[in-house]
Amino acid sequence: MTIALAPNGLTAGTWAIDTAHSSVGFAVRHLMVSKVRGTFTEFSGQITIAEDGSPAVEAEIKVDSINTQNEQRDQHIRSADFFDVEQFPTATFTSTSVHAKGDDYVLVGDFTLRGVTKQVEMDLEFNGVNPGMGHGPVAGFEARTVLNRKDFGISIEMPLEGGGAVVGDKITITLEIEAGLQA
Repeated sequence: MTIALAPNGLTAGTWAIDTAHSSVGFAVRHLMVSKVRGTFTEFSGQITIAEDGSPAVEAEIKVDSINTQNEQRDQHIRSADFFDVEQFPTATFTSTSVHAKGDDYVLVGDFTLRGVTKQVEMDLEFNGVNPGMGHGPVAGFEARTVLNRKDFGISIEMPLEGGGAVVGDKITITLEIEAGLQA
């Protein structure tokens, strides 16, 4: 069931993601004891609100824009062992529904990474609308999901001698999004 977000101040129209004020980040277990965090620096997308208040979200991430603050690691993640950016340069998300979960929402959609499409659910917090700074209203959102890398064909195994693995299977994706209403 799709719900209307419009009563919260999100008016009908197209809201474009402002990449200068947004981020797409992730965290993954490393050596079973800590986490490596990173971001994608190139992404785009929009939220379209229909007249009835129902939302639709489309987004694209250029996966070769990964940044973990370690160029050697980033090059390995871009390789065929992980993202295979030569063959699959983008990841995409297209929403299929949104439903209420307490005071927040769950955003459901098709996420494609490395040529594999799976339905994912993201916990979504709507942070409201601000009149902006002279360029029209802006809206804020936070979303979070946990994916299994193996579901998307990233099945490299790097076992540790004492048990466990160098890289965990679960990847936490966190989105901090600011979007502006387009004229």
